[in-house]
Amino acid sequence: MSNAVDPHRIVTANRPGWAPEPLPFDTVAKMFWHRVKELGDAVMMRQKDLGLWRSYTWNEVATIVTEIGAGLVSLGYQPGEVISVLSNTCREWVWTDLAGLSMGGAVNGIYPTDAAVQVQYLCADSGSVFLFVEDDEQLDKWLEMRDQLPLLRKVVIFNMEGLTQFSDPDVISLDQLREAGRAYLKQHPGLLQERLASRGPEDLAVLVYTSGTTGKPKGAMMLNRNLCAVLASTNPGLFQDLPEAEERVAFLPLCHIAERLIGEYVSIYRRSVVNFVENPETVFENVREVQPHVFFAVPRVWEKMYSSVSIALKEAGKLQQLAYAWAIGVGTKVAALKEKGGTPGGLLAAQYAVARVAVLGNVRRMLGLNRVHLALTGAAPISPELIRWYLALGIPLREGWGMTETCGGGTVTPRDATRPGSIGIPGPGVEMRIAPVTHEILLRGDNRFAGYLNLPEKTAEAIDAEGWLHTGDVGRVDDQGWFYITDRMKDIIITAGGKNITPSEWENQLKFSPYVTDAVVIGDKRAYLSCLVMIDEENVAQWAQDRDVQFSDFKSLCRAPEVITLIGEEIEKVNKAFARVEQIKQFRLIEQRLTAEDEELTPTMKLKRSLINKKYADLIEGMYKGQAAA
Repeated sequence: MSNAVDPHRIVTANRPGWAPEPLPFDTVAKMFWHRVKELGDAVMMRQKDLGLWRSYTWNEVATIVTEIGAGLVSLGYQPGEVISVLSNTCREWVWTDLAGLSMGGAVNGIYPTDAAVQVQYLCADSGSVFLFVEDDEQLDKWLEMRDQLPLLRKVVIFNMEGLTQFSDPDVISLDQLREAGRAYLKQHPGLLQERLASRGPEDLAVLVYTSGTTGKPKGAMMLNRNLCAVLASTNPGLFQDLPEAEERVAFLPLCHIAERLIGEYVSIYRRSVVNFVENPETVFENVREVQPHVFFAVPRVWEKMYSSVSIALKEAGKLQQLAYAWAIGVGTKVAALKEKGGTPGGLLAAQYAVARVAVLGNVRRMLGLNRVHLALTGAAPISPELIRWYLALGIPLREGWGMTETCGGGTVTPRDATRPGSIGIPGPGVEMRIAPVTHEILLRGDNRFAGYLNLPEKTAEAIDAEGWLHTGDVGRVDDQGWFYITDRMKDIIITAGGKNITPSEWENQLKFSPYVTDAVVIGDKRAYLSCLVMIDEENVAQWAQDRDVQFSDFKSLCRAPEVITLIGEEIEKVNKAFARVEQIKQFRLIEQRLTAEDEELTPTMKLKRSLINKKYADLIEGMYKGQAAA
């Protein structure tokens, strides 16, 4: 009889204490009010006003949330109805979310980079009855589509700058809504308790729309039960005896499940202080100011931080470069030892202590991560070598995996173990397995979403008769229950020679280069693999200036022969780690400067493979004309 472990078995993490915590609440709104009663005048959040941090206590936020909620009720808001928020991440976003939930409704987020037609679709599909917008720029999107949104009763504006002379019967400011709420509360003092009691674990709390790269976005329905299941698993799965009341920085979009969960709900659960960045351009500056204890970011941010250190080193003096090389070398040895389950001792421990004080601590402070005791990456694949670099610095970067349909929960890397390249083990209360034949990762648990709004057929495709969520990720699990993602099912490339290629591993290795922001491998039904590359403009421009390479704009920078040679060399470095059939034979640079507002990028700033293939079809064909497989 074979002793081999079944690769398709159901896997749960069997670890001491690895079980969901009992919760003293059954809805997200009740969690917030539980903490308000407990913490009162302690600081809950901060945001800058005119360059100075403004603090808000739990009691102050409670008052604001109640006023906003009562204002909505005064305008006809009923339990079960949906409101939408169209704004960058800020305090007002959280206030609105908590107000909508506290008054028995559900809350949907819209990316501030979405176009007017997308805003119209998301409001209509969700059945939103109120729309909250950040400023005049976001208001314009509603004005363009207002005739197609008859369900909206009012639009509420956070920031009235530039709108002091604006008047419209369907538009009010957040201050006006709060004023209406104060008046309504005088007549209905028991409103909050009445509305809190109207909702339970099986009621809809949050809508998160998928990015819609292969069709219209789908509204993922998250019940209070689903979100509470994730919250109950956070302490045993992520924090494991770490102190509460941490400082955090919130900057990722709150309409994405990752920041909604970690930046808002987990922060409430953990009694943390959340610091909202001033704007998307000041993220790194604000992180350095706050020096957070917990920091969650998508791979693009971790890559950018690594690049900033790499570039700074090139401009440093010889002595500094030697000191860094020695210190990071020591850190790498320590990280490699810990990866194998060991601990440094003797001479290596002494060297590491010196390296941390003399060099590595300065690098961590420069990044704003000197106090971090929990660093998390997720929402997209990341290079294992990048994780190892952070571990060498002494930053405990841990990879996890979840998705919209799992309400952000899924796998996590335990504090006492690390396996760069693995997404970790199933979190507390989660079952996972690898499907036979397709090798798709399947998940089951209370954190699994309730389905797609208005799309029963799509829901049936995602959740099978046994309750397994089909994630669309292809992967494997090892003998100890650690999961590995090899690629998305829809992204696997089958070359003309019949070879199956998973492009994400190659792409992630290239993104470890400080000169590359992203890449898309091409080659389905082709004789060989090629690649489209998006360069890191800041780092490449600095490199070009240091070498007197002439360029006038982004396009001319991409066309400079020296830059093309530079990226070619970076590609060849990666090629050496792969078999010949997996190597890139041709590449081209994307000559358009892409931002979060461009359709080619996902909300987590990753290139959309299908759209890139379609939009840059001519550029791709140019890499194959007259070429034979090498």
